[in-house]
Amino acid sequence: MILAVLALVLAAAPQGSSPEQLFQEAVAAQQRGDDALAVRKYGELLKLRPEVIEARANLGAALARLGRYSEAIEQYRTALVANPGNSALQLNLALAYYKKGDLPNAIKQLSPLQAAQPGDVRLATLLSDCYARLGQDNRVIALLNPVEAAHPEDLGVAWVLGSALIRSGDQARGQKLVEKVARLGASAEAYLLAGRTALKRNEFEVARDHADAAIRLNPKLPGLLTLRGSVLQYLGDNPGAIAALRQAIQADPRDFDAHLTLGAVLITERDLDGARQHLDRAVELNPASNLARYELARVQRTQGQLEAALKNFEKVVHDDPNWAQPHLDLATLYFRLKRPDDGQRERALFDRLSAGEQKP
Repeated sequence: MILAVLALVLAAAPQGSSPEQLFQEAVAAQQRGDDALAVRKYGELLKLRPEVIEARANLGAALARLGRYSEAIEQYRTALVANPGNSALQLNLALAYYKKGDLPNAIKQLSPLQAAQPGDVRLATLLSDCYARLGQDNRVIALLNPVEAAHPEDLGVAWVLGSALIRSGDQARGQKLVEKVARLGASAEAYLLAGRTALKRNEFEVARDHADAAIRLNPKLPGLLTLRGSVLQYLGDNPGAIAALRQAIQADPRDFDAHLTLGAVLITERDLDGARQHLDRAVELNPASNLARYELARVQRTQGQLEAALKNFEKVVHDDPNWAQPHLDLATLYFRLKRPDDGQRERALFDRLSAGEQKP
């Protein structure tokens, strides 16, 4: 069909230039997956016939498949100047921006397309994923709520919407949608997210089952062993937790959560040297983590390293003044170091914060 349409345009080419033959060769190369050759043939053709929009659009597609997104975008934009109402070109341009990682421009192209076709699930999902990657979960939820209601079987919609709901705080509904993706799509990634959400909601057995299901599907998925170790800790299986967390660290020595959780478990096992090793590493990996620094300070205090513990406790209460428990730990340490005024101040802060937490 395309060859027939172009025949009249290409027939007027100067003798010997063979633009029609160039187009045929380019299309054939593109169809068999030789995009590099297709790019060369389309380029030669467009030098002879720069007005052939179909060739320019095909060139954009071949460049995009080669990962040359900036060049693809240039071709699509040029084609749209000559044919501004072509929705297929607009979608291809949007996809090139999306794959390049230029999400604001992808949204700029997708928004009018989606508004014109509100029932198009693919457009809604793509646009929502752009919003999600930019952290605009409220827009994701507003856009996909009606789409999910109309297409409850679409797992792509369920994944993007469920993930956004979890991030925005509606963990119960988000977990339900992600669990559907995990179950029907046999997705280890979905089981991992569902398990992490269940853990936050104190559904420890559910979280364990999700972690185990994900491990059966993809035992090498980053974060799975850490999740399983964390769940086993809450279920009181410290030996199982330690084994899983050590495996997680062996797979990824920079796994902050694994180091932090393993350090906390080893504290309960009275292995303070081991706990100190992993908590030191956790603070090194994430110096902004008040929880890691607090656990490290507890170990330092128990081991008699009072000045180091004091420094860390003070930083924790400075960075998170509304966390009650560190104020009490700091007060105790101040009294131990013969600093009663500081101890009284921190104890008063602890009492005030604790009373506030206990209000209905």
